Amino acid sequence: MKEQNLREGSIFLGLSRLALPIMLTSFIQMAYNLVDMIWIGRIGSGAMAAVGAAGIYLWISDSLTSVARMGGQIKVAHAIGAGEEEKAKSYATAAFQLGLLIVLLYMAVLVIFHKGLIGFFRLGKAEVSRSAEAYLLITGTAGILFGTLNQIFTGICTGRGNSKLPFVVTSAGLVLNVILDPVLIFGLGPFPELGVVGAAAATAGSQGVVTLLFLVFLLKDQGFFRELAVFRKPDSAAWKEVFSLGLPAGIQNVFMSGLSLLISRIVSSFGADAIAVQRVGGQVESISWMISGGFGIALNAFVGQNFGARLMGRVQKGYRTALGLMAGWGVFCTLLLLVFPQQIFGLFLHEAELLPMGVDYLRILGLCQFFSCIEGAATGAFNGLGETKIPSGASIFFNVARVPFAMLLSSPAFSLGLNGVWWALTIASIIKGTLVTCWYSLYVRRKKLYAPAAE
Repeated sequence: MKEQNLREGSIFLGLSRLALPIMLTSFIQMAYNLVDMIWIGRIGSGAMAAVGAAGIYLWISDSLTSVARMGGQIKVAHAIGAGEEEKAKSYATAAFQLGLLIVLLYMAVLVIFHKGLIGFFRLGKAEVSRSAEAYLLITGTAGILFGTLNQIFTGICTGRGNSKLPFVVTSAGLVLNVILDPVLIFGLGPFPELGVVGAAAATAGSQGVVTLLFLVFLLKDQGFFRELAVFRKPDSAAWKEVFSLGLPAGIQNVFMSGLSLLISRIVSSFGADAIAVQRVGGQVESISWMISGGFGIALNAFVGQNFGARLMGRVQKGYRTALGLMAGWGVFCTLLLLVFPQQIFGLFLHEAELLPMGVDYLRILGLCQFFSCIEGAATGAFNGLGETKIPSGASIFFNVARVPFAMLLSSPAFSLGLNGVWWALTIASIIKGTLVTCWYSLYVRRKKLYAPAAE
């Protein structure tokens, strides 16, 4: 599968060809969780709460390993844009080494402290807690190891302009997950009924197959990956550059996932059903920000290659194109969640008493989808320029602010109850999306990064 030269040709077509597979890949990665929820929802809200509690720690894993993925993708794109193939290989090697180190340390933490980590949520029912612990042990070992490798493979491929391969292999993993979920959850043929454990095994196994497919395709078809020496002595200079660029994004994601722990703790005070609603609503809502995040990743690579080649006119045209597309997507998602919340939520949980809670979640969070989408475009452009601190700093500040704001609005003083938590998330997202988008425009003007349209 060919890599794209993003430094010439039609900006719209080049960006679209790169972005479409990334957005579809992001959607497929989200679909892993949606498929799990559709089947787990048939077991009941207790099982959904168990998966929701354990899932927070998997999110933290993704956040930690995003340091390696983000830093590797940006530096590889810059090196490719500057025509420095050997440097690109050094950065890719450093990304894999750093990612493996991070995930192995985190796996050890999950195995040793899994009972206490689940106990943090005070799920109430012993059966729900045991299911959550089992799910965390399986997905928190094999699942996150394979998931980390897949993230870094995807980032390096994207930095080189190849977004089709990640889409193809991730699609194959989803198909396998769709097949394995009902077989292992409910038991078919010779397979016993495993419930939540079956969902974990299906997800981890599917991720393993994706890793295998990456290795088969990349080692067979691309000399770039065949020449990476992951187990050689680390290149300290490449490590430093990858780490320093990826760290702000990693801190941002870790803060967001860690603060989600605190938000989930607030939500859990309203009962296990509230955790189940948060799990389902969050995954449905993520259709918006995962697609915009996927487009942001594509813009990151596009901007990175053109910035490396000093083609600033293409950088700015690429950003404006992405901003327009993502604004349209945000409006569509807002309308979808406002008009059809009952039908959407009803696909995942079937207890009638939970439906009003789910409808409230989707309608309230639906109001911030436009702002989340335009933030994704601005963040992708910032990261492609190698300026990861600005969007990360803004994200960290407003995500931290969510916690006291959620505690305040859900307190008896405001009479909003659980909905106060959802309003806190929505208001913070609206402010953050507006700020980061305006900040990018000011940054470009202050740094004088505009260039003649002839580029």
